Amino acid sequence: MSIRILVAEDEEIMRITVLDHLRTQGWQVDAAATGGQALELIKKNSYQLMLSDIRMPGMDGETLLGEVKLLAPRIEVVMMTAHGSADTAIRCLKKGAVDYIQKPFDLDDLSFRIKRILEMQEVKARCVSLEHCGGKRRPIIGSSAPMQKMLSLVSRIASSDSSVLIQGESGTGKELVAAAIHFESRRADKPYVRINCAAIPAGLMESELFGHEKGAFTGAEKMTVGKFELADRGTILLDEIGDMPLALQVKLLRVLQEREIERVGGTRPIPIDVRVLCATAKDLAAEVKKGTFREDLFYRLQVIPVEIPPLRERSADVLELANFFLSEFGRERGLSFALSHDAATALQNYRYPGNVRELRNLLERISVLAPTAKIEVWDLPLELRGEVLATETDEIEENLARVVAKSEKECILRALKKTAGNKTEAATILGISRKNLWEKMKSYDL
Repeated sequence: MSIRILVAEDEEIMRITVLDHLRTQGWQVDAAATGGQALELIKKNSYQLMLSDIRMPGMDGETLLGEVKLLAPRIEVVMMTAHGSADTAIRCLKKGAVDYIQKPFDLDDLSFRIKRILEMQEVKARCVSLEHCGGKRRPIIGSSAPMQKMLSLVSRIASSDSSVLIQGESGTGKELVAAAIHFESRRADKPYVRINCAAIPAGLMESELFGHEKGAFTGAEKMTVGKFELADRGTILLDEIGDMPLALQVKLLRVLQEREIERVGGTRPIPIDVRVLCATAKDLAAEVKKGTFREDLFYRLQVIPVEIPPLRERSADVLELANFFLSEFGRERGLSFALSHDAATALQNYRYPGNVRELRNLLERISVLAPTAKIEVWDLPLELRGEVLATETDEIEENLARVVAKSEKECILRALKKTAGNKTEAATILGISRKNLWEKMKSYDL
């Protein structure tokens, strides 16, 4: 995305000189002759950086700095000061300016300082994105036709700035798809911010989204930037959008239409440049009919709909996903896990009501409790291995029963060792009650 800079300088020759030089660097530059003009431009546009003279008629640079930090605190401000005004410049640094440069200055030095500041902005944006991606970005696994069709759509829409509504059952990977859209877009080096609308109390959600001013409510001891401002020039994911309260849906619709927000307790709109992605496991069209979701907001969000197929409709991906997860867990434990033929068949035949999340959690449990790195069918939960075992002969079933009993005993011993003999924690790991664990320990003479 192009860099946009504002120059506030009352001296015409200096203003034009700086303006022309910065434009030769490929940056989009606007100019203002007064502090008041600069504020009007900030209300209308999104800037990454502002150069401001300290001495200007009317509103001086120090006053302008304070107004900018209230109106758009994410704009970095560099003060331009004449000889003898260093004390004022230092005071401005304490009030939030990122740097100051003394007149007359070398234009190349100015460009160097600006590039350094913009690089720091990119580092901060990456830190925000990593924080909201759990520290790393996970790949999307799946070679089946439904997944390839969906991924092709993701690649086509990533380059646009249109709102996207990602729908799919719980556990299908909606957050992974949203991250893929952001990181394949031209905003990839800008902030990527996620917020779960179902996890935040209704009374706090407006402040979380849009921020609040100092004193806006009890406990608001300082001005706080919301998630939309944090995501400026980047992407925001509104996860579980179907759980957003109706009263807040009205305000979100205005933000999408006007491209500006207003902090709780604030009086001035703040322009933002954010791409909005939404995800939900609910059928929003049905929610609209029930009156729990605004129809106008639904159509505003669903500019581009993306539907993620459930795992039962892409069973060809099960083994690819299983091997990926087992490889991941194996690296953590220093083992090389492998599935037997029967175990692989059982995994493919299961329908996974919890989708990919259920498969991953299942394999994580197996990787902890399986007695060997070779995962057999009897290492799987009963609901998965039932159909495979039903096809075996009575003799094999008897043998398997002995093997399963041995495996179960070893699992109990491993769980007790892992918890240093704590039966309650061991029962939790094994997924059984403490009473059930006690009975099994008694039957195995443990």
